[in-house]
Amino acid sequence: MKLTTTTQVSLDGVMQGPGGPNENRSGGFERGGWAMPLFDNEARAFLVEVYGRADAFLFGRKTYDIFAGYWGVMDPSENEFAEALNTKPKYVASSTLTEPKWDDTTVLSDDVAAAVGELKAKSGRELQVHGSGALIRWLMDHDLVDEINLVTCPVVVGQGTRLFPDTGPDRAFELIESQTTPGGVIIQVYRPAGRPEYAT
Repeated sequence: MKLTTTTQVSLDGVMQGPGGPNENRSGGFERGGWAMPLFDNEARAFLVEVYGRADAFLFGRKTYDIFAGYWGVMDPSENEFAEALNTKPKYVASSTLTEPKWDDTTVLSDDVAAAVGELKAKSGRELQVHGSGALIRWLMDHDLVDEINLVTCPVVVGQGTRLFPDTGPDRAFELIESQTTPGGVIIQVYRPAGRPEYAT
């Protein structure tokens, strides 16, 4: 399986709390729900198509708790996202979660890199990571990410957790797909391409 990540980000790189005001208030974040008013039919259609390719999902602990509390209590017939999330295997990287309440969840607590490598070696289309910023950065540090989907919304949030922090490793990417929706949402698909080159 190919490991892909999908992240909704603002123009200033914020990924925290895109879906609703109370989705993730950690760190005193008060501007949740910034993405949903900007999502048009084309942006939603892209996400429906992405979720439809999933054979399994991988989460960090915080995103897992958010998704389990929202999507995990929905009837799979309510929409395409609920159907995918509630009918496919889920994996969560956590050293503290012992009794997951969301059906078909496996906790990865020992040698997560090896466990993810074993999942990627299975046949299938995609092992998908949604949200889970800390996990995405860790997976990239371990060269486990094959593609990243960035869904960039035309808004500056001005506070909150960013996908890539102010300091960290430098990375290059190869753009393999790009589109802009009528509402101004920019959808880009990248492959990691090692370290960037610098002018001399």
